[in-house]
Amino acid sequence: MTGIDAAGLRAGLAGRYAAVDVVASTGSTNADLREAATSGAADRTVLIAEEQTAGVGRRARSWSSPKGAGLYLSVLLRPREVAFSALGSLSVVAGLAVRDVAARVGVDAVLKWPNDVLAGPARAKCAGILAEAIAAGDVSVVVGIGLNVLPLGQDVPAGPGGLPATSLAEQGATVTDRTEVAALLLAAFDDRERRWRLAGGDLTAAGLLDEYRRHCATLGQDVRVELPDGKSLVGRAADVDAAGQLTVDVAGGGRQTVFAGDVVHVRPA
Repeated sequence: MTGIDAAGLRAGLAGRYAAVDVVASTGSTNADLREAATSGAADRTVLIAEEQTAGVGRRARSWSSPKGAGLYLSVLLRPREVAFSALGSLSVVAGLAVRDVAARVGVDAVLKWPNDVLAGPARAKCAGILAEAIAAGDVSVVVGIGLNVLPLGQDVPAGPGGLPATSLAEQGATVTDRTEVAALLLAAFDDRERRWRLAGGDLTAAGLLDEYRRHCATLGQDVRVELPDGKSLVGRAADVDAAGQLTVDVAGGGRQTVFAGDVVHVRPA
């Protein structure tokens, strides 16, 4: 198994990020960068782990992070040009960047609101995103991306709604070297995040919203949305707005906007 080449990444991404570090193992790269943020770590600091022992997804679910099989990385951002309330749309930015990489390596991938990337004809989950705002001092947020690159080599629990897991390699990727994939991902994220930041976090002004809509498999689907308060919402996913929020045509009439929740695709539209 070849490890991720930190020096090669730093050279290839020079000028894009303040720091790019790779560690053999950690509990969670998001947790590490949240702590680093409070200690003054710079805007655009990147941490990648070969393995996470306590990887976390949405709603504190565990994220399987087997050693050497994927990319487990987090980026600390301090976008002073963006209001705290607009930070949630970074999941859209990160999702588009992951899809960019999938397309570059020949994998058919789509986006599932709010934070999943699905690949292959069976639309299995190959990546998850977790953006965590830090409400202390200046505006800062940690964006975590878990991307399955090589065959997982173990039974990975299905996600909400029974969503199975897959990897780029299992979907026929032309590139599976994790250093190369990391370089592609961080370059794509850098390009998209800069556009987002210059637009003050507005996805429409950044030219990202229409693109997200085109690639979002959730839109037009009958869905069940599990809300943070334990309630659920059933209807048809209608749109995503400039803040990255999902609008749902609710069963029985009316439309509701959802900022956070787990979406289950009930059946294809």
